[in-house]
Amino acid sequence: MSDQPRKTIRVVAAVVERDGRYLITQRRDGAVLPNLWEFPGGRVEERETDGEALEREMVERLGAHVEVGELISFVSHPYEKYTVDLYLYQCELRGDTPLESRAVKDFRWVTSDEFDRYAFTPADEASMNKLLGEE
Repeated sequence: MSDQPRKTIRVVAAVVERDGRYLITQRRDGAVLPNLWEFPGGRVEERETDGEALEREMVERLGAHVEVGELISFVSHPYEKYTVDLYLYQCELRGDTPLESRAVKDFRWVTSDEFDRYAFTPADEASMNKLLGEE
């Protein structure tokens, strides 16, 4: 193991709630952590704000525009080769464009009671526990 500092990746994700259901997305087969579920979002690029990154990721992944609200939670999760700093934001979908699986394998609207039926990424799992007050 090298003594190099671990790389930290800043990731943003959207908590989109509609009629008591939350929007979750499934990672593609070829992705890191394939087929696991997560709140939609992705990596923040250089010189991008969290809001800009969320808007870009939501369009790229689901064809959706979002209104980014307040920060709900933050978790830092160490993976084998890097650490993910995950910032979860309350978001609202803008307009009524139907969602489409663009850069995700699938998406679903689920209640918080149904979360445990899905295999989430470790960072999202930690965020969810925080969200539901189960830490």
